[in-house]
Amino acid sequence: MRHEFKYEIDALEYQVLQKKLTKVLKPDPYMYPKSYYNVRSLYFDDYQNSALRDKDAGYFKRKKYRIRIYDHSAAYIKFERKTKIGPYMLKESTRINREIAEKLIAKDYDFLSKTTDKLLKDFYVETRCNLMRPIVIVEYEREAYIQPIGTVRVTFDTCLRTALGCSDLFSEKLCTMSTLNQQSIILEVKYNEVMPSYVCGLFPDTIRPKLSIGKFVICRKQQISHRGI
Repeated sequence: MRHEFKYEIDALEYQVLQKKLTKVLKPDPYMYPKSYYNVRSLYFDDYQNSALRDKDAGYFKRKKYRIRIYDHSAAYIKFERKTKIGPYMLKESTRINREIAEKLIAKDYDFLSKTTDKLLKDFYVETRCNLMRPIVIVEYEREAYIQPIGTVRVTFDTCLRTALGCSDLFSEKLCTMSTLNQQSIILEVKYNEVMPSYVCGLFPDTIRPKLSIGKFVICRKQQISHRGI
């Protein structure tokens, strides 16, 4: 269980905070050799759009499933479930291969009945009870910094965009649409138990209030708005 807070900041706030962070936190090694890495996720939802509606309703406990890749590569593919319980976030993850990912994208779920992986087994039950299907692609560039004490992770996400009417996670020519002002940056602060005071003190009071919606909701609502439904 982790604490996870999100804020929308501007370019000036980013520049000031980024300079402070680099003095006390280490850059995520996955950013090498660039100063960021690409994140692309395909989210699933049920026939009632529960992942979206539960977030909008502010339910105490809610969850969503996704497949995630990095830098447009199929070398490392994760299937994840994020569960929000009050102020805490639980992320469960299992590594899958491209064959499994392609089947999930194609809504071919029957093979999951024989899986021994608990997370995939849970998802299979969801597909049978709630008619889960791939719903929206979320993509952005991430700059990340880490601190082992408290397992602190601070990220800056830019160029948030979504693919409209497409669930091809591995497409090299995926057409996407921006969902935020180009100057907007999403700051995420994550940690276990207690954040060290010397890290907490880096964040100015101007980074308020917390975002009430996440990247999934922003992209999903952009998708719905574009379709006019």
